[in-house]
Amino acid sequence: MSPLATSVAGQNGADAAAVAFDAWWAQRHKANKFEVTPIPFATLDDWKFDPASGNLGHISGRFFTIEGIQVAAESPHGVFDWRQPIIHQPEIGILGILAKRFDGVLHFLMQAKMEPGNINTLQVSPTIQATRSNYTRVHRGRNTRYLEFFRGPQRGRVIVDVLQSEQGSWFWRKHNRNIVVEVDCDVPEHEDFIWLTPHQIGQLLRVDNLVNMDARTVLSCIPALSYLGVDEDAADTVDDPFTAALLRSHRAPAQDDHATGPAHALHTRTELLSWFTEMKTRHEWRTRLIPLNQVDSWSCTDDEIVSKDGRGTFRIIGARVAAANREVSSWTQPLLAPCEQGLAAFLARPINGVLHLLVKAQPEPGLLDTVELTPTVQMPAAEFGGAPVPFLDEVTKADPARVRFDSVLSEEGGRFHHAETRYQIIEAPQDFPVEVPEAFCWMTVGQLTELLRHGHYLNVEARSLLACLHSLR
Repeated sequence: MSPLATSVAGQNGADAAAVAFDAWWAQRHKANKFEVTPIPFATLDDWKFDPASGNLGHISGRFFTIEGIQVAAESPHGVFDWRQPIIHQPEIGILGILAKRFDGVLHFLMQAKMEPGNINTLQVSPTIQATRSNYTRVHRGRNTRYLEFFRGPQRGRVIVDVLQSEQGSWFWRKHNRNIVVEVDCDVPEHEDFIWLTPHQIGQLLRVDNLVNMDARTVLSCIPALSYLGVDEDAADTVDDPFTAALLRSHRAPAQDDHATGPAHALHTRTELLSWFTEMKTRHEWRTRLIPLNQVDSWSCTDDEIVSKDGRGTFRIIGARVAAANREVSSWTQPLLAPCEQGLAAFLARPINGVLHLLVKAQPEPGLLDTVELTPTVQMPAAEFGGAPVPFLDEVTKADPARVRFDSVLSEEGGRFHHAETRYQIIEAPQDFPVEVPEAFCWMTVGQLTELLRHGHYLNVEARSLLACLHSLR
């Protein structure tokens, strides 16, 4: 084992591991100069507004474009039609984590990565976080480090390999390849990378704006029982009922779809899939891409694309970036800048001795299948016409003693500027009803993890919260 891996593996205790990580993290901040400066659109290098459509794109035709979207939505509150800008990035990128065991202990190779939209410049990121344009070197920069372990003859043993969506209100049908591979060969070391155990990453998730979105989505897809050290048999020895219910939740239900007994899921797998299919058929959302210059409720100034009536939840800006340790040391690009902090919260409660999370089947205009499973409450809400957000009071007015997880975490810094979401897991009171509105359903952690073997079931905020949930064991 390398000295670096030994230092963070916790062999000299949790305090020593934390000190080693803090020292490495501080050094990474000092080692390179990073600078992000807002600039007018006219000074973007190699980015132009198309004279016919008004779309903002790169002259190579790669990377991404800022286009328009039109949405016609029907709901019990009326029929709504709106237009907005949206990021169109049709290529599939790689979000990859390299795994290796040191003295039998699983470690993940994580990166200190600078992204232009990060609120604190550097964040803990996957081993690889690259668009296809990046790893095929459209930018004519350096090769993507460690790519050979995820593609080609040197690829490791696959633990996870699935396409997952990203923000459906900001991206048009975007998905990335979430992949984890395990190797037993030597891995070249680099100062910007560090081996961390799942437990260490779980602790880092409790620190605001430290573990980035791309790492969280990949981590959520890893089977917890097989790889993350979850021991559901320990539930009987845990004093805290919530933690005991959480440990059981990773297993329930058993392979038998109709498992019963003192610790079983409220719904069978078949019932859940039927409910989700029904919810998808009920939503009448019709979405299509349109030229940006047809988004007439938004205006384009020298410095931003912004909603005319002030109701928009974001704006589009330009930025000049300098980063010494990236494949390209300087570049310019557009960024989507949210106007406020988001909120994503799961209400959770034990049912039959097993922790269940209250999920919602929610449409978002840019999702490939329109509807995915979201947290109980997600803000800004995809509700229109002033419709109330169900369970918002139960989240925002929750007894602090019942808030089991609470961190402000950043969204994808490669496309969004200072985008933050407050992520919470809240234990619902004992008298919280099992019967919920039809758009909601109680599901166990095990059932949600099973769905993550497939794409387009859980949205990116729900996946982030599942990764955070692992830190509560």
